[in-house]
Amino acid sequence: MDRDRNSKPVGDDDREASLRRMRRLSLHLAAPREDEDDQLAMMACARARKMKVSPSALSDYMRGRHRLVQERIFDFFYSRPDLQTPIEIAKDAYRELCMRQLTALVRELGIRPLKYVTDDPVKYFAILEAVGSLDMSLGIKMGVQYSLWGGSVINLGTKKHRDKYFEKIDNLEYPGCFAMTELHHGSNVQALQTVAIFDPVTDEFVINTPNDGAIKWWIGNAAVHGKFATVFARLILPSPESKEGSDMGIHAFIVPIRDLETHQTLPGIEIQDCGHKIGLNGVDNGALRFSSVRIPRDNLLNRFGDVSREGNYSSSLPTINKRFAATLGELVGGRVGLAYSSVGVLKISTTIAIRYSLLRQQFGPPKQPEISILDYQSQQHKLMPMLASAYAFHFSTKYLVERYSEMKKYHDEQLVGDVHSLSAGLKAYVTSYTAKSLSICRESCGGHGYAAVNRFGSLRNDHDIFQTFEGDNTVLLQQVAADLLKQYKEKFQGGTLIVTWNYLRESMGTYISQPNPVTSRWEGEGHLRDPKFQLDAFRYRTSRLLHSVAVRLRKHTKNLGAFGAWNRCLNHLLTLAESHIESVILAKFIDAVQSCQDKNTRAVLKLVCDLYALDRIWNDIGTYRNVDYVAPNKAKAIKKLTEYLSFQVKNVARELIDGFDLPDEVTRAPIAKQSDPYGQYTQNVGF
Repeated sequence: MDRDRNSKPVGDDDREASLRRMRRLSLHLAAPREDEDDQLAMMACARARKMKVSPSALSDYMRGRHRLVQERIFDFFYSRPDLQTPIEIAKDAYRELCMRQLTALVRELGIRPLKYVTDDPVKYFAILEAVGSLDMSLGIKMGVQYSLWGGSVINLGTKKHRDKYFEKIDNLEYPGCFAMTELHHGSNVQALQTVAIFDPVTDEFVINTPNDGAIKWWIGNAAVHGKFATVFARLILPSPESKEGSDMGIHAFIVPIRDLETHQTLPGIEIQDCGHKIGLNGVDNGALRFSSVRIPRDNLLNRFGDVSREGNYSSSLPTINKRFAATLGELVGGRVGLAYSSVGVLKISTTIAIRYSLLRQQFGPPKQPEISILDYQSQQHKLMPMLASAYAFHFSTKYLVERYSEMKKYHDEQLVGDVHSLSAGLKAYVTSYTAKSLSICRESCGGHGYAAVNRFGSLRNDHDIFQTFEGDNTVLLQQVAADLLKQYKEKFQGGTLIVTWNYLRESMGTYISQPNPVTSRWEGEGHLRDPKFQLDAFRYRTSRLLHSVAVRLRKHTKNLGAFGAWNRCLNHLLTLAESHIESVILAKFIDAVQSCQDKNTRAVLKLVCDLYALDRIWNDIGTYRNVDYVAPNKAKAIKKLTEYLSFQVKNVARELIDGFDLPDEVTRAPIAKQSDPYGQYTQNVGF
């Protein structure tokens, strides 16, 4: 009879425990054999103190064909001290400086932003990133003029509007505003209250603000410089059946607000200044109220809906909801620009924090020189995943810009929906991450991070509103969740999935089944750094969240109705949207790594990509553990490898931030200077 080490009989329970241990051991031994060359490459990477990295090769791969136009902009502003924003500047002076900066960019340097908005969006967003890197107020003012005011005229109007307005918007002769948001309504655009009533006697629309809640609020360019506004209002037609008339839904109208010669406010229009803000004080936000303001019928931007001389309405789209969706679908350029520009802010703040962390020395072993604070694991834990995220976000927003450019070229309905959802998700996810990272960067630089000259304060304050305008982030994530649920429903009704969400077709087949007990225990570095494992883990989580929230919504709708059920599941829905966007970001990063032709550049990008992926998995390890997707020992291995990858990325951190190719005149912070930073810092305070 078998006996254990205490010479007691072995019972059935002990036999079962022994069998389980044997099975577990066999699972470890059953891990797939890796390709010998890949294994050797991985081991060499793990042991190397420093990888061979070329910052110029990194920069060439990342910035692509529009690197030269960005350098022209940087050089131009560096050569013009009169156009550089001082550390301290009063609101009114800042607004005038911002307008001079934009005017110089257009009329002296010869940049034609509206031309690029229509003909080459990729180049336009590269320009927007460059000017926003120099001064965020300038970037936003440029976006208001060209993405919003100019974009609305070109994208929502027809040939007659383009012929009349294009050149004068492009050369700044017609500075304008985008008047959508109202005091009582921002995200809920369909509930706007401003009205545009058609008068068939005079062939005009009459614009009115019916109550104070309908005052247009936070309108960029309105307080000082704007001469026109694209006003979003309810189009009301006379109707014999109703004294209030027929409401045709939200439409856009060109409304002159100031005299072209005298710049005086026009009759029936009241303009007030929204005043000093937390940030972006170079942008003149104002409030607009309209009282029986008459505009010609031709000032209706009539691409999706028109009114005849006789007062008859016509549209190629059959319902108010379809016209509204088409209108907003053409205005996603602003959202794309914010996501792209937010990555630029993250690059700047990460560059400043890491350069300082390499420079600053603090403590060390007894009787030995002090070490840089980036040699501390805690500092690496703060900054290296952030650096990896900056790279990940760069490639995902680059993909977004390319998709947007395709959408503008081909006007494919499916592509419009794809870009709308992707831009909503990336704008929300990236801007929220950058906002949090700015505070971490400030804290990681200690007291010097608190100095205004080192920019974290202005960067944080200027960027903060990115989370709100062009769609509040919480609202945008709900749009992503709603789109995923729509795709989920179509999947089970035999429909097709659009390109970006195709991964759901494969992964949704596994969310109901139990996780594979074999792969949940693999701990090898080769397995954890395998892009397939990383992407499968991200997509499994998204698919499981999607299934579970669909079940919960169905359950709660019976008792609470559709709106109540949605609200009951709201946090779950937001988590689903964020998980999905993380999956897209990782997929695009992996694509960028695999598409890189330079061997050394590809190797360092792979290292950074692995850190991004495993750090995200570790941050949500509770979810993976709860569903047994990751066994306890595997979770420990992920944490250990994430820390080691942070250390490896630290070893090439200087080269990685140099790959952003941000000259000192762009970062501007003395603690981020590439030569004699402390000397410049002391000079700045007067020594």
